[in-house]
Amino acid sequence: MKKNTFLLALLYVTIGCVSLQAKTQPLAVEQVEPLSWWTDMHMPLQLMIHGIDVQDAQVTIQKCQVKGNKTRLLKGDCTGLTVTGQHNAESSNYLFVDLDVREAGTYRITLTKNKRSTSFDYTIQPRRAGSRERTSFTSADCIYLLMSDRFSDGDKSNNTVASMREKGNKSNIHGRWGGDIQGIINQLDHIRQTGATAIWPTPLLEDNEAEWSYHGYACSDYYHIDPRYGSNEMYCLMVQEAHKKGIKVLMDMVPNHCGAAHWWMADLPYKNWVNLFTEFTRTNNVFSANYDINASVYDRELSNRGWFDHPMPDMNLDNPDLLRYFQQWAIWWIEYADLDGLRVDTYPYIGKTASALWCQAIREEYPNLNIVGECWTRPAPAVAYWQSGTKNYDNYDSGLPSVMDFPVEEAIRQALENDGKYWGGGMVKVYDAVAMDYLYADVNQLLMFVGNHDMDRFADVVKDGDLRRVMIGHTLVATMRGIPQIFAGDEYAMRSSDRSKGHSTLRMPLPVKDTLPQAQQDVYEYVSRLYRWRQTEPIIHTGRTMHFLDRDHNTYAFFRYNDEGAVFVFVNASEETQTIPTDHYAELLNRYNKVGHEVLTRQRVDLNRQDLIAQPLSTLVVKVEK
Repeated sequence: MKKNTFLLALLYVTIGCVSLQAKTQPLAVEQVEPLSWWTDMHMPLQLMIHGIDVQDAQVTIQKCQVKGNKTRLLKGDCTGLTVTGQHNAESSNYLFVDLDVREAGTYRITLTKNKRSTSFDYTIQPRRAGSRERTSFTSADCIYLLMSDRFSDGDKSNNTVASMREKGNKSNIHGRWGGDIQGIINQLDHIRQTGATAIWPTPLLEDNEAEWSYHGYACSDYYHIDPRYGSNEMYCLMVQEAHKKGIKVLMDMVPNHCGAAHWWMADLPYKNWVNLFTEFTRTNNVFSANYDINASVYDRELSNRGWFDHPMPDMNLDNPDLLRYFQQWAIWWIEYADLDGLRVDTYPYIGKTASALWCQAIREEYPNLNIVGECWTRPAPAVAYWQSGTKNYDNYDSGLPSVMDFPVEEAIRQALENDGKYWGGGMVKVYDAVAMDYLYADVNQLLMFVGNHDMDRFADVVKDGDLRRVMIGHTLVATMRGIPQIFAGDEYAMRSSDRSKGHSTLRMPLPVKDTLPQAQQDVYEYVSRLYRWRQTEPIIHTGRTMHFLDRDHNTYAFFRYNDEGAVFVFVNASEETQTIPTDHYAELLNRYNKVGHEVLTRQRVDLNRQDLIAQPLSTLVVKVEK
């Protein structure tokens, strides 16, 4: 990515500077955020108004009557929306206004200063019925992760947009390829057929960097969808269409950093709106410093305040106005688009106190909403620290109901990337990773996966690219505790086009099934049937786990069980035929009828038998009942 070499110097020059012409120019409002609000919200409304010389302006409000294209100001006192306070920032071009919201409608807000005035209309809407009590994604769901720019191009007319710096260019592996919201809508049936019940698109908000903007993680406008994807209205349509098909929608949110192209970078409200250094300073990526009793203040500060990358200024949520801004931003999108949950990027880098306050505000507004945080670390104690409800030594609670299970992801990959014929290798790694479950506040809230958009494709890393190993990985994710997540294309055992060129080559468009080799189509048939079956099996959603290891044969067996029944899973990760030692599992099998059925084929399976055979690199999944 190209370095913005002049950015920091420019910021120090512009912060707090007042234009010489400001006192003679008309007042002008350029941005008002949030864009709108609702009645009956728990979060108080605070407007951030940005314009020319708006600090210290007097704020008055009148209610409007809107008929068609005509707006008429109503006489008399306005009681539906009233000012309860206001304060300035360090820049003269910002004003923060606190408002008491009592009645839906359109309001004319006027700023007056030194005989100059400017006005804008602001909308308060009635809150949708049942919004506060909305449900979210749970362990009964399966999440489908897709890379928005690369997934599916449903509207070629928006691949290049004149107002956006980077143009569509499929010849550039690191450029924009045209995936959009219409493409996601077009593929909802495929997603549902795959067995997913929720989607997680990578960020769809505007990212106006000159290059590498396709990943979307350098936001330049927090309240508008990137026009190369569509519009705010199109995003809402996608959510509606997904809901019609029984698919939930998560928004990928990035409060840790913005993009260098964000409009406020040319005129920051405060010097500490972003974390600034005398020269570019990257995070040290040591977020263990947040809980390390031996950590230095230097390392902790560098982890939380260093920039993620050159085009990604690090936001300082210790600034109370910025914290409120991001709290309202998340709540606005949930309410506006009727979202079902959030995924939070680079959660520990935000700073643990501010991030917890951010989550707390969202959960106070939506008590049942699930939020999954990317806490990319290992081993399990380091991840468990970030799950809400964990009994941490320092009493810290992140507010995150769900965290991504990177320790088990790593164990599955390492178990299947070779033959496992070494001490501690193979399925021992999976057993040992699951053995750490006692650390977590709620293991059913762990996000389970074997691949995502930031790591090599699963089919790229398993030994010999063997598709049997790919299917073992999917079987584990689908049947273990937690919330499974599929990365788009992994249902086809998709591989990177050229790993030597980096992760851009794994973020490729969804293939067309009928064009793939039969072996990959067979993987899809297995995976989709597996995840569709999972939807119907509550034992998998909330059951307890008991597992068994055979170190000498590279096999792994476990039960998901409750009082009514159990699902038995046997994994043969070796390259030899293995006999399933059913007598080893008597302590659990004796609770149930040992004759069950294989969950996909419905074939009868007698677990009393001592001669059950598991073929090389295979799995067996059997349901038994009382």
